[in-house]
Amino acid sequence: MIINLVPEFLSVCAAADRVAAYRAYLARHRPLLAAYWHNYVVDLDSPPADEVVRATLAADRRDLARLLERVDLERVASDALEAVAGLLELEVPLDVVLMVGVGAANAAELVVQGRGTVVIALEHFTGVANPETFGLGLDPALLRLWIAHEAAHVARYCSPTSRSDLRRLVAEGGGYDCWALAGRASLRELLLNEGVAVHAARTAAPGYPEETYFGFTRRQFRRMREMESFLVRAAMDDLDHTGLGLRLRWLTGGLTPSARLVQGRVVPERAGYYLGARMSEALVAERGVAAAVRAAPAEFTAADERGLHGQAIGA
Repeated sequence: MIINLVPEFLSVCAAADRVAAYRAYLARHRPLLAAYWHNYVVDLDSPPADEVVRATLAADRRDLARLLERVDLERVASDALEAVAGLLELEVPLDVVLMVGVGAANAAELVVQGRGTVVIALEHFTGVANPETFGLGLDPALLRLWIAHEAAHVARYCSPTSRSDLRRLVAEGGGYDCWALAGRASLRELLLNEGVAVHAARTAAPGYPEETYFGFTRRQFRRMREMESFLVRAAMDDLDHTGLGLRLRWLTGGLTPSARLVQGRVVPERAGYYLGARMSEALVAERGVAAAVRAAPAEFTAADERGLHGQAIGA
């Protein structure tokens, strides 16, 4: 199901009292938007939220207006969802929410009231970088890629046939909370979760340069390949450990170099996406991406050990 909140947001921006109108908008969609804020911005009821709201409403949105004039975004999202549902053999309902975000995340996954949800922050897909909105300037054609990436997460969390640790943890927690999960899921599971999502995006939207599927620059991707042997060694001892610090070190940008120091070398930002894709590559090649997004961690290790792609990572 496609849920388009952008017209409602634009009505808020046109209101005489935009802050009051935005607060009413948040209240109308509280379950969804509170989960989005908690996972990717700040808690909606915290003092910093007021500053975020003011900045969101003051930002220049002309690039977004031009995007809406030239691209039928609901059609793009609907076509992508149909293709991805077939690719991943989805057996659970999935919502794709088109909205104006309030942070740096261009796309995200949620589980809201038991329902898997893909969130797309359209300010990042206008084709023009916008410092006022943190817009990344991505081509709107990349929406298919990112919908596939996030839908792979949803399948891993919500599919009744998923054998992932994350499905169990999401069910026990009653929803998706990335901070709580970071303290309970192993680093191995977190890396595999992102890795199979990279493969899902590559399968759903083939033909892009490899770095595009990771959200890297060409230089960053080349550096990851050069450092692959070190990254394997650096992660090895922590793969079956848990902790927020591990998630931040391997999967989050903005951490200081000292916080990413392992074995005397600095791990590149978000290196876990690359490492997770390598860790999941053998099983994806053997059984396909739909099976891989539902697989238990041990199944990935076993596929590596069967030698389809050489060196086993974290066996």
